[in-house]
Amino acid sequence: MKKIFSIILLSVGMTAFSQQVENIETILTDKISIRALELYDHKVWYSGTDSKFGFVDLKDYKNQKQIKLSEEKLEFRTLGQNKDSFYAINIVSPGRFFKIDKNDLTSEIVYTDNASTAFYDALHFVNDKLAYTFSDADKDNLLKLAVYKDGEWNPFKSDFKLNEGEAAFAASNTNISSSQKYLWIATGGKASRILRMNLKNEKLEAFNTPFVQGESSQGMYSIDFFDDRFGIAVGGDYTKQAANVNNIATTHDGGQTWQVQASGQNAGYMTCVKIKPGSKGKEIIAVGDQHISYSSDFGKTWKKISDEKGLFVCEWINGNSVVLAGNSRIIVMKLK
Repeated sequence: MKKIFSIILLSVGMTAFSQQVENIETILTDKISIRALELYDHKVWYSGTDSKFGFVDLKDYKNQKQIKLSEEKLEFRTLGQNKDSFYAINIVSPGRFFKIDKNDLTSEIVYTDNASTAFYDALHFVNDKLAYTFSDADKDNLLKLAVYKDGEWNPFKSDFKLNEGEAAFAASNTNISSSQKYLWIATGGKASRILRMNLKNEKLEAFNTPFVQGESSQGMYSIDFFDDRFGIAVGGDYTKQAANVNNIATTHDGGQTWQVQASGQNAGYMTCVKIKPGSKGKEIIAVGDQHISYSSDFGKTWKKISDEKGLFVCEWINGNSVVLAGNSRIIVMKLK
């Protein structure tokens, strides 16, 4: 009897801590692909295909606005913000850096990269005055970043060299993360490494990872860090989305070493990962083209909580709600 009672208690405990979806509501439907989101002024802001940029009010979903940043059909997979403006960069050359005023949504191009290889994968603001964006390298394989300082964008000068075939994925604007001390960049392809910059002196280091890699479609797609030490990385192979070996890893020493988690025991390829605010890294959500998954033990084990398809990027609204976007829609998912 005592054994049966213990099993019941264990079952109740597992149920209590297993994350479940309460409901999912579509808040935008449009002919668009969205891979970058920002939250500001109780609204979710997005950039996407066909030069589209806009918002949906999270207090009133009917309150929406969308503009086109260019008459050309540009594709945006980046979006960042400081206190005054949003910034978005189109993929493919020339890479144009758009600044969008938060007050009246007027936009202007403030920097242009004319290199034929320009392809900006992610844009990340460390704070209001400092931001970095990562592009595919030129033929010399030198690390290619642009940095925002003193209100201006300029090339970041570095002699740091990437490996042959090492690049990144413009999957969800989340292959860059930062803490007070560091900036991290996740690469993928024939090599999948963590590049770490000390923000005080801009010194760069590179650390190998046990992530699946070696092919142009493989590697880390998204990272998130709770502090200077704990971080999570997800990814896989977009050509083999059911493959789930060596596609999740965590670090406890600021990216120097990585431990593979849930290899062979997760829902497969993931494009975006986000640590739940206030959870200190314990609770994490991740999305892939074929699923939404959740971890409540620092990324060690994962549970698929939804079979929603065609979603690429996610962001926590609060401790119980997540906004997700992808192919033709934005949704809000409430958890219980």
